[in-house]
Formats: sequence, C-alpha cells, structure tokens
Amino acid sequence: PAPGLSRKEPKPGDLIEIFRGPYEHWAVYIGGNEVVHMIPPSEDSGFLSSLVSVLESDMAEVKREKVWDVVGPHSFRVNNLLDDECHPRQPGVIVRDACRTVGQVLPYNVATHNCEHFVTELRYGKPESRQVGDLQPLMTATKNIEAFYKSLVATRKLHAVVQVSIVSITSEHL
Repeated sequence: PAPGLSRKEPKPGDLIEIFRGPYEHWAVYIGGNEVVHMIPPSEDSGFLSSLVSVLESDMAEVKREKVWDVVGPHSFRVNNLLDDECHPRQPGVIVRDACRTVGQVLPYNVATHNCEHFVTELRYGKPESRQVGDLQPLMTATKNIEAFYKSLVATRKLHAVVQVSIVSITSEHL
C-alpha cells in the first residue's frame, strides 16, 4: 500500500482524511490516484494563511487533483467514518456526483459547510463534520481577536498603534 494509507488502499468512493495540523482536510477518492475536494482560496499555502483561510472563507472551489498533490507532505488515511451508522451510496454514484461538482464554487463555512460536510454528503447523502466540535475553542479565540481588532478600529486606537509602528520603523532605517 501507498505510504500514509494505514495499510488500506483507497477504492472509488472512499473518504480520504488528510492530517494538516490543527484540522483535517477531507477528499473523496475517485480512482486513478485522483480525489475531488472542496478547498477555500489559499488553503494550500503556508500554515498560518491556510488556517486563516479556513476560518474566514465563505466560498470554496471544488477541485479534481492527484491525491499526492492534495496530501503534500502530510499524512492521510482512508476514513469512511460513518459506515457503521449510515449506509454508503454506491461507489459509482459517489464518483459521478463528485465529478459533477468539479469547478463549482460553493458556500463554505468552517462550522456548517466545510470539506468534511462536502465529502460525507457525497458518500452518505447527509453532511456531517465530526471535527467541528474540536475546532470550537479555536473559532472562539478567533472571534475574540476579531472583536478586539474591531474595537481598536472603532476607538481609533489601532490608527495610533500603526502610526507609532511606522514612525519607529522609519526612524530605524534613517
């Protein structure tokens, strides 16, 4: 078996879980070493911009790519996480429906319609994300930072902080 597959080769219609640090990215295997996945803009860039993209995006594109291009340096496994609870759709139907969505730009929300929701809907006919609960503390922290930033902007304190920083940087280079 290929590395990172936990001794299980993917079959068309299988869900692929990719471990990317603080979150997992999900794709559906369609055969021929290809996957279909939903990805917000810039998610495939560096760690910090990737995390910000996941948390802030409201749209995502469905792409068809080689599995190794999607996985990159990360580990992954086949994880048909709801097979014990839900009856999976036929592999041919999953692959057909996944391929029909390629190129579409879909609504995206980390809590209600993320890449895990996308692939579980393709495989089981119902969207579900188990990792959303795990991300809740991170989402709360992000909202708190955003609220703090907005309060600085509203009180014009941010403007003063930026001015002091610019003056400081400028004087260091003179």
